[in-house]
Amino acid sequence: QVQLVESGGGLVQAGDSLRLSCAASGRTFSHYTMGWFRQAPGKEREFVAGITWRGYTYYADSVQGRFTISRDNAKNTVYLRMSSLKPEDTAVYYCAVRTTDTFSDIRHYGSNEYDHWGQGTQVTVSS
Repeated sequence: QVQLVESGGGLVQAGDSLRLSCAASGRTFSHYTMGWFRQAPGKEREFVAGITWRGYTYYADSVQGRFTISRDNAKNTVYLRMSSLKPEDTAVYYCAVRTTDTFSDIRHYGSNEYDHWGQGTQVTVSS
């Protein structure tokens, strides 16, 4: 059974940094593309960052240059390092994995392209 558990969220000030973690279990996650999404109140869930099995990374324009996604396959964990945080980054952040294909370097930006999700972690950035 696939399980994703996010942690590391919290309340920070604008300009601060934060690192989110996503611990995965139930599969060999090194084979899969994983991603981070976020959802602010009253808004659709949106793509933030993705990382392929090979470690290729890609980002939403809104976070490019400020956020960094990485993975530690030995720990079955994906990270999202967030720097220069802005109030508009406030949202619930979700980790997701795409298990429908393996060893792929295709970039996937849509939430419907990922089939397992964590419960989310709240990030609040005050001005």
